[in-house]
Amino acid sequence: MGPVSDHPQKPFIIPVFIPHAGCPHRCAFCNQQSIAGQTRIPALSDIKAGIEKFLTFRKENRTQTQISFYGGNFLGLPFSLCRELLGLATRFVEDGKVNAIRFSTRPDTITSDRLEMLEDFPVATVELGAQSMDDQVLQAAHRGHSAADTATAVKHLKAAGLEIGLQMMIGLPGDNHHKALISGRRMADLKPDFVRIYPTLVLAKSLLGKWLKEGRYTPLELEEAVDLTARLYLLFKQNKISVVRMGLQASKALDRDADVLAGPYHPAFGHLVYARIFLDKVLNHPHMKNKTIDKTLHIKVHPRNVSRMRGLRDHNLKHLQAHYNLDQVTVSTDPSVALDRIVIQT
Repeated sequence: MGPVSDHPQKPFIIPVFIPHAGCPHRCAFCNQQSIAGQTRIPALSDIKAGIEKFLTFRKENRTQTQISFYGGNFLGLPFSLCRELLGLATRFVEDGKVNAIRFSTRPDTITSDRLEMLEDFPVATVELGAQSMDDQVLQAAHRGHSAADTATAVKHLKAAGLEIGLQMMIGLPGDNHHKALISGRRMADLKPDFVRIYPTLVLAKSLLGKWLKEGRYTPLELEEAVDLTARLYLLFKQNKISVVRMGLQASKALDRDADVLAGPYHPAFGHLVYARIFLDKVLNHPHMKNKTIDKTLHIKVHPRNVSRMRGLRDHNLKHLQAHYNLDQVTVSTDPSVALDRIVIQT
């Protein structure tokens, strides 16, 4: 484990991984050992030590800190273990070191008795592994829950006053661009507070790995995944829903070819998506469509968007130069330019 990005506007997240724990189903894509880098729930003493270590990474400008249980199906754990883990995290809240608790779980574990249990603890955020809002896709992926389960879970979590995140996967068996965009719209209609978008990877020792070898499954290409994720990002943004992550967080395990057999994995996947969005902004700009530029293209962006406009290894600039037969493409900054805008100077 390593510290997450320390942006002052985002909560400082202390992750506690519980691989496969509480999961009654083995989904076709799943191998939590590759994702989390561990195979068992740590001892409570180890979790406590890990939390204390993470607190040393926190910078003084962070106003919110949360302990997060990731990697398994938290509310699928035995109630006694749920209470032990929540109790441990709660002591950090009571000591003033942490503000709240969050966890990820399956939509079909949001039941009245489990929600009642949560009332005893300072839980603020629940993330649901929705993955898709298409029942055929969910069935093909061996998810074991329906789209209706997700909608019902969101309704109950809203009634409980909890912040809600939805996790979406693209490129699942039986999925396609059209179905994924419909799923995105259905998730947006549920009005979650935020979403995460993950392209499906073929992990070693997963059912998808077996299907890949048998020719029964073909993963998305990287360019396909970037393009589709960019469209979903814009869809959620139009609905004022924050996209907090795109692509799995890079790790030593995922960077090993032995763990990721196939699929659109890239350690900078989110950056590729943002770069695609900014490239499309230029390509669709009226000046470019009307060809009202000469041999030099000048693009102005907000300072935070320079790398997104340039693209990985200046990919966007090279693409524009070749596509329009330009002599030069330059990018300059202007704090007055809106974060979601570009300015073409002619």
